[in-house]
Amino acid sequence: MRVPREGEFVTIQSYKHDGNLHRTWRDTMVLKTSEYSMIGVNDHTLVTESDGRRWVTREPAIVYFHKKYWFNVIAMIREKGVSYYCNLASPYLLDEEALKYIDYDLDIKVFPDGEKRLLDVDEYEFHSKIMEYPSDIDFILKENVKILVDWINNEKGPFSEGYIDIWYDRYKQLSRK
Repeated sequence: MRVPREGEFVTIQSYKHDGNLHRTWRDTMVLKTSEYSMIGVNDHTLVTESDGRRWVTREPAIVYFHKKYWFNVIAMIREKGVSYYCNLASPYLLDEEALKYIDYDLDIKVFPDGEKRLLDVDEYEFHSKIMEYPSDIDFILKENVKILVDWINNEKGPFSEGYIDIWYDRYKQLSRK
């Protein structure tokens, strides 16, 4: 399978543990791919929910996916600063159709002032029962919450100084071509 190049577009599909399609983002621009990660941008991107509802993203967002970590990061670029929405999710895989991952409900939101909130714990508990998440998945997700919080606290990866500016500038360069 050919890896998408910088400036090309991919579709992103998030699934639930039971295999049902959860949400689709059309036309995410690829900014960088490496052996283990993909960085992209959504800017007024069409999103389709599993129930057929459609909406368009309001602001540019740098998206970060990894093949080893059980989370992905969406950095939303807003007037008041960058807000991060971090999904606890399976590592991604890429095929001819889309970049795909399983969304495991738990999310961490980081506000421009640095405040962090763990979200959707009740949704995680509910889905883990009805979809019977295996105990090893539960363990992996809880360990990856720790890794993610460490990245946030120590400004690693997408949380590092200058990261958003670098990738947003690259997007603006590619958009002008």
